[in-house]
Amino acid sequence: MKNDLLFDFTVDKPTKTVYIIREFAAELPLVWDAFTKAELLDQWVAPKPWSARTKYMNFEVGGRRLYAMVSPEGHERWAVQEFTSITPKTNFKMYNAFSDENENRELPGSDWNYNFSEENGITKVNISIFNESLERLEKMIEMGFSEGFKMSIDNLDKLLETLSKK
Repeated sequence: MKNDLLFDFTVDKPTKTVYIIREFAAELPLVWDAFTKAELLDQWVAPKPWSARTKYMNFEVGGRRLYAMVSPEGHERWAVQEFTSITPKTNFKMYNAFSDENENRELPGSDWNYNFSEENGITKVNISIFNESLERLEKMIEMGFSEGFKMSIDNLDKLLETLSKK
């Protein structure tokens, strides 16, 4: 695993937006799959010792993913994502909201925009997360989103390294 890969995490409260840029030492198709396939997402997206469990995912425009972050004690924190735009291997957008296990949403939510590019075997992912309210952004920060996201990305690095060897 390369240690000199770019990782930038910026919270912009005036615009209610989080900006994340991260490079991965893996080819774009593999990184794209890690962000768009439930069986791969469930392996990395939760910070340890939590785990992720997808109830269902339909990765197409208008499709949804309903999943839970599960604590070691079995407590579940559900969220639903609705895919609003997909340009294969380049970009996808989704609307994300906390919910219960029956997809009853807790509004407001947030709009996520993922952009993927590759150069010399290094894939760069640019993510912007626009929150519909400052309160939601602050709740994300209070819940440890920054630390949890960084831990999840470490999980993804390890998964990509394993998958790249196959």
